[in-house]
Amino acid sequence: MTTPDADPPPGSGPADAGRADRPLSALPSPLARAVAFTGILLGGLAGAVIGQALVAIQCTGDCGLAKGLGLLTGAVVAAAGMAVVAVLGLRAMGEWRETLDREAAGHAPR
Repeated sequence: MTTPDADPPPGSGPADAGRADRPLSALPSPLARAVAFTGILLGGLAGAVIGQALVAIQCTGDCGLAKGLGLLTGAVVAAAGMAVVAVLGLRAMGEWRETLDREAAGHAPR
């Protein structure tokens, strides 16, 4: 038996209606993580090609080791840079989602 003035259970109010289909999590969506990972891989690939090409242009004769080091260095530096961009993008998406959730719940700053 419930009384008319009893508080409704958490998650059953109108502000919580859109959140019922999504569990509360700080993780970005799997699609966003997959896109970020793909971007890091593509950035590393582009860096590897650029690093190898820079060494190939400057080196004459047997340049196998130098080309390999240029390839590795370019790949690591470019992938690290893309990883920083991906993390910043995923964090911005998380903050944006939190802001939208707060506005929907009526807790946004005024």
